[in-house]
Order: sequence, then structure tokens, then C-alpha cells
Amino acid sequence: MKFLIHAACVLVISLGLAGLACAEVGDPQIRTDHPWYPGELAISTFDRLFATQAETYQRVTGQRVDTDEQKALASWLWRNTHYWHGEAGRRDLWGQGFQGGGDTRLREYWNGLFGYGFGLCGTTHSQWTAEFEHMLGHGRGRGVGAAGHNAFEVFLQGKSYADGRWALLDHDLSTVIFDEAGRRLLGLGEMQQNVDRWIARGFKPERQRGWLVCGLHPNDGNSYRKYAVAEYLAGYAGPPPMVHLRRGERMRRYFEPGLADGKTFVFWGRNYNTRGIPGPERSRTWVNQPERMYGSQSGTPHRDGQVRFANVEYVYRPNFSNGDYREGLVAEDDDSVTFEFQTPYIIGATPPNDSTWAIYDSGCRNGLVLSGNASCQVAISIDAGSTWQASQTFSDRLDLTDAVKGRSQYWLRFAANGRELAGSHLLIRTVCQANVAVLPRLKDNGTTITYEASESTIRSMGPELNLAQSFVTDGGFGKKVVTMSARSARPVKRIYAAAHAASGSPPRPDVTYRIEYSLDEKKSWQPIVKDWSVPRRGDEPNDFWSQSFCYGSADVDMPDNTNLHVRFQNNGGKRFLRAEMQLVEQTAPSDSMKVTYHWGESTGERLESHMFRSSGNWRLATGTDVRSHWVEFEPAP
Repeated sequence: MKFLIHAACVLVISLGLAGLACAEVGDPQIRTDHPWYPGELAISTFDRLFATQAETYQRVTGQRVDTDEQKALASWLWRNTHYWHGEAGRRDLWGQGFQGGGDTRLREYWNGLFGYGFGLCGTTHSQWTAEFEHMLGHGRGRGVGAAGHNAFEVFLQGKSYADGRWALLDHDLSTVIFDEAGRRLLGLGEMQQNVDRWIARGFKPERQRGWLVCGLHPNDGNSYRKYAVAEYLAGYAGPPPMVHLRRGERMRRYFEPGLADGKTFVFWGRNYNTRGIPGPERSRTWVNQPERMYGSQSGTPHRDGQVRFANVEYVYRPNFSNGDYREGLVAEDDDSVTFEFQTPYIIGATPPNDSTWAIYDSGCRNGLVLSGNASCQVAISIDAGSTWQASQTFSDRLDLTDAVKGRSQYWLRFAANGRELAGSHLLIRTVCQANVAVLPRLKDNGTTITYEASESTIRSMGPELNLAQSFVTDGGFGKKVVTMSARSARPVKRIYAAAHAASGSPPRPDVTYRIEYSLDEKKSWQPIVKDWSVPRRGDEPNDFWSQSFCYGSADVDMPDNTNLHVRFQNNGGKRFLRAEMQLVEQTAPSDSMKVTYHWGESTGERLESHMFRSSGNWRLATGTDVRSHWVEFEPAP
């Protein structure tokens, strides 16, 4: 049986270093009082996100968020101003390369929002279903096939919607359509008899309550001439984004492409190479101009580089002189040390050429680079140590980007022990892509920064099939039952689990899916998801996506070094194409956190730091014409 073992604190005792206390910072987050882009602490759980959306919607429209319709519109406003249309780099979900395998759409909500912040219509709308699952209930959002487009509908209830109606809520084309009297939102099906009327910006514009039809481009509405496919439960949500920083590690988030020198471009998406800047970008979007959306009469103009990708740079210098390096380990013996890396973002790459999808080519750089003067072999595992890529001889500036690009985790094994690595000046640098709209921006005339750390970290067993396969102990992928098992050296506070099922076309609502866990060697099972089904409601087109997701989470009180088993099954003989699970683990009591901002303003460039010893606020004296450059976290023992 394959078990995951985290050694950071356990080895302190087993190696006789009882005097060494583990210290780290689990899940540090900040938010600012920027009116549109306050950062992760305002949006890193669904409850936080919904509160921020409601506050924003009320500020913009003057209306409280009470009804289903207002909740949906608040979500739509927020996503229009924080997520944009672009071609995202794929993940190797099926172990067949970035361009092979089965369904390649990025369907997980949090990684899509934090690691990308952009996607094509089907991508954003699949991910968005998970938000409405949490907001309104089971199966209340769906993707809908249109003409050359994947739209989105939400099932609204109450008032003008009575027991429920599907309503078009298209983020990708920035479109909602109200009926002639402006009483309620229309669904795509009921628009079919008179599409020309409903997509015309000039038809009774007052009925739209301030929301322009086809806000990105006036011709986008032609997509609504077809009503073809329903995609139920087309996406899912794993754990909320959490960062885990060890002593000797710092994380810097750049608000603009280029990193410190302004010319190192590391990304994971299509290379549009617009105006000579490589990487993803979008010319028509409300991102970076959110105040112009409500009440717009002409939509967004074309502006090259209206939004681009952001970067997150992790720099880790393990301290081998005092034992702090063990905070980053998953294994250690007399001949080797193995470090782990996990991020809520996506590891990027500088492609070897300027072609559109060169990120998939070999020879990429700057995603993972090792520096120092160690004398040993180095190996990478992307499946939690089940297999290892061919070892390489350590050298200064050793670039291992091709081994880890397009992923959110890796293990890194050095064929030397801690004593042998002392004095090596080892530095591990990992650069990720991020959504600029989720980063905490500074604002004019003073900024208040709020800090919290929940002392938690995420351990992922997925979404890649080969990573998840390392933890399969019964049944298997492609079968109707699969069990995954793991063991953690930290206490576990919550379990997340998700499965990608071949649910059929049309999906049968009488088939039920279950996810359950056991902490007593399978003697008893507790539910994570109970009696999950694919609901069918309201009007429907004639065709359906033949797959769906089943997912959920459960609070647990799981002591360290406990065997965990998670079982996926259904009563309809449906195959699970892949599955994954994540553990929210308890970290050691937090170190202090040094937070540093670099920004420009009317008087010039500014750089200031503040030490947070616990949760609290920092009032930063920003001036006018503020432009945030980067923000950095660094644990401070």
C-alpha cells in the first residue's frame, strides 16, 4: 500500500533533534481596502467571495443582494471584472502529455481562478458551476452549447421565477438578457423564437437595468442563435487556495509580466506576443477597468494588453546548519533528502521559441531553477515518489522546468544528506503564473492591509491521473468503484474529494454517487458526499455532455500518522474516469511574517515592509497615481 508521509516535524524527533522546534507559516493571506482588487483574504473561500461580491454589487448598483437573481448578478459582475477570455495552457490530466488524453478542459474552480484567471468560454463556465453549487444549491448552474460558443445558465427561483427558470448568465460574452418589461432574466431556450430582438443593444435598453447587451462586442449575440447541449455538473471545486512557506523561503507576487528584470516572461497559456510582450493577454475585458462596466452604453474598446498574466516567484534557501531545512522535507535518510513543493498557482515556463504553443516544447526555462555548489545527483518526481525522472548532476543554474511545468506540485530529491549539503548555498527557485485580479492591490491616499494565517496547508493527490494513481489501493480508474488511501504525519482538519464520472447522455437522475472516508481501516465509513445525482430540471436542449463531476468535503479530526481511505462509488455502474483528493493539514504555530510592498506613485518609487507577529492591520501611507509592482511574504523566525 502506498502512503504519503510528511517528515517535516516527525524527523526532528526520530533523528534525535528534539531541541529543534518546527516553525513555518501555513496559509498566510492579506487583503487591502482596494475597492475592486483587495486580494486573497477577501475571496479565498466561497463565503468570503460571496460577501465581497455582495458588497461590490451594492456599491455599484445601490441594491442589496437578497434574492437569487441579485446573487447571480453580483457573481456575474465580479467574474466579468476578475476573469477574462484567453487560451489557457493545459494540464497533463491523463498522463498522456499536455496535448493528449481525454477531456482536457480545466474544470477545477480555485486553480482556474488563482493560477490562470483566464480561459475560453467552456472553461470559465465549467468552473463557474462550482460557485453556484455552493451559492444556490445542487445543480443550479450549467453550461449550454450555443453557436460556436459555450454559454452559461443559472436556475433562479422566487418572485418572477416562481418555482424556477433557467436564465442566461454569460460571463464570457458579458451578457444577460432581461425580458421586455425588465422583470426577469431570460434563458437561452426561450430566446430562440426572436433572437434578433433580444441581442439588439437598441431594443428598450432601459429594461437591462444598466447592463449592456454583449458588453465586450456588439456582434457577440449571434452565438445565441443555437441552443444545443446541456452540460450538468461540468466543473468542480477542490480546496481553497493556500500557500505554505517554510523558514528560508519567500514568495513574491508580481502584478505585471517580466519579473524583477522586466524581461523574464514565465507563463502557462497561449503566447499572443502582443506588442512584443510574450504570453497571454486580452484586449477586450472589464478586468482593470471594472468601474466602466455598469451603465456602459458602448462596451469595452479594443486596447492591446488591457489585461495580462501575473507571476508568483518562490525562492527557497534551506538552512542545513540548524535543521530548519526539515520543514520542507517529505523524506530523509543517510544518503538523500527529498523536498516537496505545492502551490495554488500553476508552474510556468519561458518557452524556447515564439510560436503560439511553445510552452509544450522541450527546452523551456525559468519555471524551476536550482542554484548553488552541491556535488550530487538530483531527481524529480511528479507522482509523489512512485516514479522518478532520470537523475541529473547538480550544477549551478540547473534548469528543471520541463519536468514540472504546467503542474502545481513536485518532489525534488538530492542524493546527499543534510550534512553534505551544508555550505552548498542551495537555492530552489520556482516561478508560477497567477491571475493579476486576485492579487492584493494598493490604492491611492493610504491603504489598510489586513493579515491572517490559518496555520493550514494543502496536500494534493491529483488532479493529474498519474499522481492520483499513486494512492489507489482498491478498484481503479475506469471502474465503478475506486478507493484512494493516504497517511499524513500532520493532523488533518478537512478532506476534499472529487471524481470525474462517465455519467452518460442523457444523464440518469436516478443514479446516485457517493464519496465516503474511513479512519478505522475500513471498519466504518463516513460520508463526504451522500446520494449525489445529476438533476434534470426546467427546459432542456436535445443533447447532453456525457460526463459530470461528483465532489465535496468533510471536516475531520484526524490525528497524525493515521491511515485514511476515501472510496468513490455509484449504484448505476458508471465508470470513474479519474478521481482526486486533498487534505487540509494543521501546520506548526506560525512564525512572524514580513510583508513588503514595492509600488510607484506620483512622487516616485516606494518600498516598505511590516512585521506581522499575528493577525492584524498595517496602514501604508500610499500617495496618488499608485501602481502596485510586487508584494512579498517572508517568514521571520
